[in-house]
Amino acid sequence: MLDIKFVRENPDAVDEAMANRQTSWDRERFFALDEERRSVITQVEELQATRNAESKKIGALMREGKRDEAEAAKEAVRKVNDEIDGLAERRSALEGELADFMAHLPNIPGSATPVGVDESENPERRRWGVPRDFAAEGFEPKAHWDLGTDLGILDFDRGSKLSGARFTVLAGAGALLDRALENFFLNTHISRGFTEFTPPVIVNREIMYGTGQLPKFEDDAYHTGEDQFLIPTAEVALTNLHAGEILDGADLPLRYTAGTPCFREEAGSAGRDTRGIIRQHQFTKVEMVKFARPEESDAELESMTAEAEYLLQQLGLPYRVISLCTGDLGFSARQTYDIEVWLPSYNSYKEISSCSNCGDFQARRANIRYREPESFKGTRYVHTLNGSGLPTGRTMAAIMENYQNADGTITVPEVLRPYMGGMEVIGA
Repeated sequence: MLDIKFVRENPDAVDEAMANRQTSWDRERFFALDEERRSVITQVEELQATRNAESKKIGALMREGKRDEAEAAKEAVRKVNDEIDGLAERRSALEGELADFMAHLPNIPGSATPVGVDESENPERRRWGVPRDFAAEGFEPKAHWDLGTDLGILDFDRGSKLSGARFTVLAGAGALLDRALENFFLNTHISRGFTEFTPPVIVNREIMYGTGQLPKFEDDAYHTGEDQFLIPTAEVALTNLHAGEILDGADLPLRYTAGTPCFREEAGSAGRDTRGIIRQHQFTKVEMVKFARPEESDAELESMTAEAEYLLQQLGLPYRVISLCTGDLGFSARQTYDIEVWLPSYNSYKEISSCSNCGDFQARRANIRYREPESFKGTRYVHTLNGSGLPTGRTMAAIMENYQNADGTITVPEVLRPYMGGMEVIGA
């Protein structure tokens, strides 16, 4: 959530930010709500002063025996109280409208975020690895959905039978590979300074609100009840571990990780990536979340992105890193790097990790502050960051396609073999 004081004092900057995001905001409505709310507060303060003055008179008039005047003063106080009650109701309604208005405003892009209209204007930052030349090896590579079906490790028909479209059953070496990837990702993060958590996968409405999934993206979430949801990513749970808390600045930055099942309705993605396991309603993902001082969050974004890159490098998967432009930036993010892995079936790079610095946007929604008495008085909002490190499904698809052999088998990357009981080849 944006700082309402900043919005009030810098409406032109908000105009520019929203235009760069290819969206708009109702500037007039904001100021109408904000000004009426402030007017109501002023009126209440004035009425309270009047009530206090009249109340003081009552005691003095009673002592002087001026009962009629005292009763008149009491009646005046009752009328003032009625006016205050009415204004309190109006203030509550206005604050609710203003809170809802602010909840729908996306974050303001950071200065390092390139300005652009859409994903076609996302600049590439770097590449690692070289895509394999299958033609030089004398065979045509298969897509992972064909490989998986032929090897009996991906069962799309039974996934659909059990749950519908975009659900897949992993079998045998497929299930083992998925589990091996999750353990490899988690163990790597832990060895590099992250603390592991196993959070609930069902969270309350205010938790989804805290990270920005609600109210704007409610249609993409799986409801388990009126006010509970299946998490779309462990970011939701990990970030809100400290909702409503004041952290010790000496402990920052905090670096957390969790591997969880994730659930997304994908309401706005009809027709996209319908084949294979690239875009599923249920998938496993290892997530990274950080809490940092504002002055350190940019550096923490770079190191978080490097963490996800390190995993791909260990797996030997070619990838590239791009910066999301303002028109492609996520709702809660101020700056984002996407890492895209090479997939032969697409003959292009496909997103596998998204690492974002949200600034204090989520911290304001979830009320996460920190205290550092030696540096400043009171408390300040932390900066939150999140990143995929990594989803097992998309990584599995990349491994299957990039490590396939001419005979239809799949070579297991060396770093995963200890997690797979020494298995070197799937389908041998």
